[in-house]
Amino acid sequence: MTQARVRAVYMRGGTSRCLVFHERDLPPAGVERDYILLAALGSPDPYGRQLDGLGGGISSLSKACIIGPTTHTAADVDYTFAQVEVGKAHVDYTGNCGNCSSAVGPFAIEERLIQPIEGETLVRIHNTNTKKLIVARVPVAGSEPAVHGDFELPGVAGTGARIALDFLEPGGAGTGRLLPTGKTCEVIDGVEASLVDASIPMVFVRARDLGLTGTETPQAVDSDKALGARLEKIRVAASHLMGIQGSAATPKIAMVTTPVEYTALDGTRVGRDAADVVARAISMGNCHRAFPLTSSMCLAVAARIEGTMVHECSTAKPGADVRLGHPSGVLPVDATVVKQAGEYQAERVTVYRTARRLMEGWVRIP
Repeated sequence: MTQARVRAVYMRGGTSRCLVFHERDLPPAGVERDYILLAALGSPDPYGRQLDGLGGGISSLSKACIIGPTTHTAADVDYTFAQVEVGKAHVDYTGNCGNCSSAVGPFAIEERLIQPIEGETLVRIHNTNTKKLIVARVPVAGSEPAVHGDFELPGVAGTGARIALDFLEPGGAGTGRLLPTGKTCEVIDGVEASLVDASIPMVFVRARDLGLTGTETPQAVDSDKALGARLEKIRVAASHLMGIQGSAATPKIAMVTTPVEYTALDGTRVGRDAADVVARAISMGNCHRAFPLTSSMCLAVAARIEGTMVHECSTAKPGADVRLGHPSGVLPVDATVVKQAGEYQAERVTVYRTARRLMEGWVRIP
């Protein structure tokens, strides 16, 4: 046989797509496992299209999830996220993907790793990348994850059944501290930046400080090579301040601005009053077509912390959702942040997604 077969399920989770594997069907973590993930998704591809695999040429379509028996007493399954670089032979495990997290609950139910409860099934997920717990509330119909529903997710055509994801105690997922430097504002390369770690380490800068409005299209951001180089310089410098070994995937950087009217990628006008803050995020060197979900959660937490660039730009009311205006529309995120003994603590972030199983069988590996 010139190609090996590895069992896999192809899923959409939120605004991402991913290959989902049982841990038992893959080699242990290491070079051989990474080779399988790279080959399955079609990396490395110097043409940036991943034509020889199942990836889609951008970070949100070049992902994998590995599901196995739980190693955490409060969870039902373990979940490891893998971000596969498009142009390089590299698999990054430094952070989680909130979008792909929404696919884990349906996968666990469909594979009978957890028994379904009609109406709604709770799936407690231990993310091994961040060592954090996620509770997925998955709608169930006929003992299977529901697909049909009236929830509309910006960036995904049509509507689907809403999955609620509670990310518990998301602070310090990558660095061990909600504010890795102990400050809400640092100056990097002459620009004020907020370094916040909730679900994923993030760097937030004002769009105007970079000569931008904050409503630019992803294509416009990607075509500005000088901007890309400066953002990368800030991002790398921030990773050193955070005390983490930075990678192409972590930390991520986002540009924020106060609410302003703009046109979404589908041509819809997003009114000034429709969002509390407008932002553009860079993921794996490119401007995200929507907004990475873990980055959205970190932004919502940052909006509750006085002194951050996000709090300065946000008009969100205390106790209400933080409505994030991104290139594909508006995303509401519920974040609970408290201040105890002079320090902020993120207790919970809740987001809503849809997910769907697209294909199942074997992926072929040369």
